[in-house]
Amino acid sequence: MAKGPFSLASMGVDALIKLRDDVTAMLSQKTSELKKQLERLEGGGWGERRGRGVARGRSLKGGKLPPKYRDTQDPSLVWAGRGARPRWMEERIKAGAKQEDFLIAGAETARTSRKRAAPKRRGRRKKAA
Repeated sequence: MAKGPFSLASMGVDALIKLRDDVTAMLSQKTSELKKQLERLEGGGWGERRGRGVARGRSLKGGKLPPKYRDTQDPSLVWAGRGARPRWMEERIKAGAKQEDFLIAGAETARTSRKRAAPKRRGRRKKAA
């Protein structure tokens, strides 16, 4: 490929086609080089995501829990037990109630029933000698 100033308008059709092919070949070569560099930096294959928690499945963060506490005076007021105590509960506790008074029957088992059992680990079998 010729270097230096040249005019595309003065070039013939064959020269323009050859120039286009040269540019395409150079761009594909640069693209493959950059992909290889990116693979080395990421430590994996092209387009493959690696990192923390990618293959762990669904996170519990932000998930809804069943209510654990319910107001005795207004049954529409419920609390799952996460975060700060709700105002209605704070008011009732100041009035003399205890937090255990608001527990929903069976609420403890509802949370534990959602958990999956841990998979059993099997020991490695030794080869017979």
